Amino acid sequence: MINKLMELTRLDGISGDEQVVRQAILKDIRNEALDYQTDSIGNLIVNAKTTGEYNFRVMLSAHMDEVGFMINGITDDGKLKFASVGGIDPRILIGQQLRVGTKKIPGVIGYKPIHLQDKAERESVVRLKNLYIDVGAKDREQAGSLAALGDSIAFASAPVMFGKTRLKAKALDDRVGCVILLELLKQVWPFEMVACFTVQEEVGLRGARVAANRIQPDIAVVLEGTTCADVPGVKEHEFSTILGKGPAISFADRTSIGDRKLIDHFVKTAQDEGISYQWKQTVSGGNDAGKIQTSVKGVRVISISAPCRYIHSPVSCLDTEDVENMLKLVRAALIKLPHLLRGRNEG
Repeated sequence: MINKLMELTRLDGISGDEQVVRQAILKDIRNEALDYQTDSIGNLIVNAKTTGEYNFRVMLSAHMDEVGFMINGITDDGKLKFASVGGIDPRILIGQQLRVGTKKIPGVIGYKPIHLQDKAERESVVRLKNLYIDVGAKDREQAGSLAALGDSIAFASAPVMFGKTRLKAKALDDRVGCVILLELLKQVWPFEMVACFTVQEEVGLRGARVAANRIQPDIAVVLEGTTCADVPGVKEHEFSTILGKGPAISFADRTSIGDRKLIDHFVKTAQDEGISYQWKQTVSGGNDAGKIQTSVKGVRVISISAPCRYIHSPVSCLDTEDVENMLKLVRAALIKLPHLLRGRNEG
């Protein structure tokens, strides 16, 4: 599974431009002989194999897209101007290596040299509009032959294992959720389960809204990569999550509130099975659950996430043991899900 995760992070799938990631995932789906469809917005919707023993529908969701950039201008001297796609901290960008456009042209983000900056510039946070991308072009015409307005731009960052169990890569948010979906699709389920590899999560949870309205699930489980700030200079109560302490269960974020019975079910499953887990301690951010929860007539949702340090950067880091425990927890909780729903129906 970790090798598959590394493979997926090597691919570029900026929001609205996810087709390369989708095609890679489709190879695995076809190998499992599963029914699938791609909707008009680009979501990949896959029907898991089922015995049909129980009459309810579960939607699993993980997004294929990643943060990145888009070309919105070309200067006379051949530099590319750009806008961010998704939330990225401009302070990490100077000097970053990139892959530009469909041709994957090498580029680097540049800024005025420090010895030419005045005091105010040196002491302020750099603004995105003052950065540019150098692709080695000498003028506007040459740059235009390499890339075009509207082209997507991705971080050029290869996955690297370091320490004993740590993985550094771009796009861990949310290729980690995608690989777990692929693992869960390898087995037969006693209820209807629909796995959704969604698009455009990073720019407004757009794909999830479309998919949920189509599927109309009874329950949704969102699999994510989430913030982890267990680093020097951050107070313990601000950590959000801690690397290596297990998958994080969210009680709420800025877009959704988790269903209490589902949360209790996942927590009890983790405790009964001896699976490490933790709470996401900050009510921040958002994910596909926000749109799924309010789709159609309303859906009971829960979010389970892998902690990722330096999220939305080219060097995001996770602990592979958290990923393994995330799969164990979600699989075990789903297997026991009919017992939860039977108890609810009898009550």
